[in-house]
Amino acid sequence: MSVLSEMFEGKIDFHGQRLVDQISKVVLVAAAIISFIVGFAMQSLQITFFLYGACIVVLALVVIPPWPMFNSHPVKWLSVSEEEKKTK
Repeated sequence: MSVLSEMFEGKIDFHGQRLVDQISKVVLVAAAIISFIVGFAMQSLQITFFLYGACIVVLALVVIPPWPMFNSHPVKWLSVSEEEKKTK
């Protein structure tokens, strides 16, 4: 049960955020170019939008869940000092 709760908690580190951003940018630009070329070759705007939408769905499945590869450099937070505990 703890594995599932950790997976759905959504923790990704700063390196993972940068990786997600880079993947998203590259895939969105590539999907736009490819879907435009295919749609232009087939002379169909419907195919263009369907192909681009399918690429967005696949991209969402890759970048939205907090996969372990996006948390390979977890942030180590400092512990609370004794003085701060006393003031609370």
